[in-house]
Amino acid sequence: QVQLVESGGGLVQPGGSLRLSCAASGSIFNINYMGWYRQAPGNERELVARIISGGSPELADFVKGRFTIARDDGKKMVFLQMNNLKPEDTAVYYCSAGIFPDARPGSYLDFWGQGTQVTVSS
Repeated sequence: QVQLVESGGGLVQPGGSLRLSCAASGSIFNINYMGWYRQAPGNERELVARIISGGSPELADFVKGRFTIARDDGKKMVFLQMNNLKPEDTAVYYCSAGIFPDARPGSYLDFWGQGTQVTVSS
């Protein structure tokens, strides 16, 4: 089985920074994309940032210039550095990855972590 485990959420004041980490483990043949989504109360889940294997980082417009995403393929990890946080960034942040658990093309699945709360408040 594949698991995604996030860490690094918490409470931070406006203008502060947080770094989220996500580690993938289990039966993994290959990872396509790794990234982060978020969901605030009453809102739909939205893409924050992701990196497709061999591609450039993709960032939502509302975080460009403030957030960066990095991926460590050797450790099967993805990181989200969040700077200049705003109250509207408050949400549950979910790690997501597109993974082939084995060599069969049809085995591809999207996996999700359990989510980590980020609260930006003074």
